[in-house]
Amino acid sequence: MVEPAAENDGAVASSNDQEARVASDDTADVLDEGDIAADYIEELLDICDFDGDIDIEVRGGRSYISVDSSGEQKLRVLSKPDTVNALQELTRIAVQTKTGEFSRLILDIGGSRATRETELGRLVDVAVAKLEDGATSASLPPMSSYERKLVHDIVAARGFTSESEGEGRDRHTVITRP
Repeated sequence: MVEPAAENDGAVASSNDQEARVASDDTADVLDEGDIAADYIEELLDICDFDGDIDIEVRGGRSYISVDSSGEQKLRVLSKPDTVNALQELTRIAVQTKTGEFSRLILDIGGSRATRETELGRLVDVAVAKLEDGATSASLPPMSSYERKLVHDIVAARGFTSESEGEGRDRHTVITRP
């Protein structure tokens, strides 16, 4: 929401001032989203009797919530990809319930996102090897929009092109030569 410019001795606020205020408001909204999400995750960890350090970052207009714990073996149970995705969805719903706005936050538990990114890199490597062996394209299995975005970034870094195809649960990435 854009707030009206404050009066400043008759001077008119420039569009740059308004853009800075809008960007500042957006960042504040994302930080609020992160705080709500962190509170929700903290309550969940307390209920489960798990210990964890929660960090909030804002990257690209998105809240990234990381939960880590040195030596906490119990946290491994929560760091499985399906569990992280389910908790992320529940956290997004909790944020949306409080703010009334759709949340695009990303949840990482025990380094699960970095582990998945490494796995996606391996999938891309296998697909690229098929292309180098003469295939015209290589399809990856269906995955979430966030994972497809990571794949597109990995593919571009390797000098190939990629495109998402399919609908709903069947949406997947197809890699081709440039």
